[in-house]
Amino acid sequence: MKVMVADKIAADGIKKLKDGGFEVLSVWDEPKEKLPELIKDCDALIVRSATKATKELIDAAPGLKVIGRAGVGLDNVDAAHAKSKNIKVVNTPGATSISVAELAVGLTLAVSRKVAFSDRGTRKG
Repeated sequence: MKVMVADKIAADGIKKLKDGGFEVLSVWDEPKEKLPELIKDCDALIVRSATKATKELIDAAPGLKVIGRAGVGLDNVDAAHAKSKNIKVVNTPGATSISVAELAVGLTLAVSRKVAFSDRGTRKG
């Protein structure tokens, strides 16, 4: 099974795919207009937020079986078109939960301790 990774993911993620027996085509450095040509013989597509899995990109891969969105939403994936072609669309809605919670706690502490205000005052002398 050939997987096109259109947006940069961690090297560990690429390694896991390869260790799982997948052929990985990493194309995040390629111009986006070349993607329809590169995806032709791929079975799976992995995107983050930079690449749009449009109708044209989906149609360029007749053997596409799954589109994975490494992220919460599906706003950059034409999920309706994929579904009409029996292509499974998946995402990772809980992947950032811990990071978001940590940020919320950190920002709450920063506001309560007036970190930004104090920083500006220090920089002004």
